[in-house]
Order: sequence, then C-alpha cells, then structure tokens
Amino acid sequence: MFKDNTLENDVILITGGGSGLGLSMAKKFVDLGADIAICGRTEEKLKNATEKLADFGTNVRWYQVDVRDYEKVGEMIRQIVADFRKMTGLVNNAAGNFLSTSEDLSPGGFKTVVDIVLHGSFNCTHHFGNYLIDSESDGNILNIVTTYAEDAGSAFVLPSACGKAGVLAMTRSLAFEWAEYGIRLNAIAPGPFPTEGAWTRLFPDEKFEQQYLNKIPAGRYGEHEELANLAAFLMSDMAPYITGECVTIDGGEKLSGGQFNFIDGMMDRQKLKGMFKMMKEKGKSEK
Repeated sequence: MFKDNTLENDVILITGGGSGLGLSMAKKFVDLGADIAICGRTEEKLKNATEKLADFGTNVRWYQVDVRDYEKVGEMIRQIVADFRKMTGLVNNAAGNFLSTSEDLSPGGFKTVVDIVLHGSFNCTHHFGNYLIDSESDGNILNIVTTYAEDAGSAFVLPSACGKAGVLAMTRSLAFEWAEYGIRLNAIAPGPFPTEGAWTRLFPDEKFEQQYLNKIPAGRYGEHEELANLAAFLMSDMAPYITGECVTIDGGEKLSGGQFNFIDGMMDRQKLKGMFKMMKEKGKSEK
C-alpha cells in the first residue's frame, strides 16, 4: 500500500512522540521518508527515541516542551520551521489519564488531564494552523482521541472523556473552518493498544486486564503497526479528500459501550475506591 517515499516531502511534529503510540507513529513516518520532530516533557525519553528514529536516515529532532504552555509551544513551532525550513503536519498525541471514581476527583487532577489533552491540542493546533495560513501552505493535523469521545463517554475516566470530546469537536469545527486554507483535520479513536505508561495506570492486574479483553469482539488488543498504518494513510497524499472524520480502530470494542464502564460490575464502590487509590499511590512512587 505504501511506497518508501509516501511521506518524503513531509515534516511532521508528533506530541508525546518519545514513547508509546507516538513513537510507533514516528517510526512509521520516518520509514516512509518523513522528517520528524517529537516533543515531550522528559529529555531522556526524547533523546532515546531520537536515537532509535535516526536509524531510518531522515532528519529527526526533539524538543522538550510542555504542550500546556501556549507561549512555549509557539516558540517550538517557530524553531521547527527554522530547523527544517518548513512544517507540513501535526499529530496531537500527548495525553494523560488515570482511573478514579468521579466523586473523588480533585480539581487539580481534572485540570491536569484536560489541560494536556484539550488545551495542549489547541495550543499546538493554533500555532501550527496560523503558520500554515500565514505562509499560504497546505497541511494536515491528526488528533488522537478515544472511542469514548463521541457517543457513550466513559465512567471512571471523566477528565479524559471531557478532554477528548473537546478535541474531537475541535477537529470537526476546524476541518470546516480551515478547509478554505487547504488544511485537513482528522482524528483516530484507538481502542486498547498496550503501551508501557498508560497500560500500568489503567490496568492494575491480569484479572482486570482479562475482564477488559472479554469486551473486545476481535478477541485481542491492537498492534501498534495497525494504528501507525492508519495514521500514515490519513497524513499522506492518499487521503486528500478526507477531512473532519474520526476513524475508530478498536476491534469492535466501542460497540459494547463506554470503555471503562465494565469496572462498575467488578466490585462494590468502596473496593473500587481502594483499588484506584492504590494505583494512584503506585504511580506516584514510580515517578
């Protein structure tokens, strides 16, 4: 389906590109000839990812930035354009999530996730979009949302559900508004794709994970290559007439309802609260 030069003339920024699905997409993009910029908050993670991506022979650079900081994001976009002489694509992949009963959410916990997911995506999109408009250039923006962003929402991940729903609304709003500038915006809604960071925060043990697996009609989790292939297609010249769309890739899991709703039937509320508290404390100790 893809040729080695499918993305040869592209310069694509991937937020949260130092690990997980962001890094998997970066590997696919460089394999197809793209120059890549990745950004995140952890310098060591970004350096390690850049070393892995360098093996493909394209130009790869990393930028340490918190996408929640509008001014810093603007500085990064300007630096990318200076370093690469242009920027043609953006993948808003940076995110945060954790399990919690909604009555136990702190304002800070809610704000942190929404700021990363929604405000971070807006910050990058706004700066990149204005660069494209000012330079009279076409461009592509791909937003990574979730299967619960559109219809059902999801229990126990309220900040993520709110933030991702906002990103999806932004995708469709700007796809219409910015079409006249030659800017395409689309979204991918992944189901469960195992990643080292998010997986440990959302799945405390094998029993819990098996309960989740039972919800998926395909009977398995997604493979990173599958999502990376979809992302490459949407970012390429093979999809010039696709804009404002959200493509679900989840093995049919979305059909069973909100992604984490199944947890409610596993144990009573107090036990759930105890489990979520334990997971939160474990996450703090691992930082």
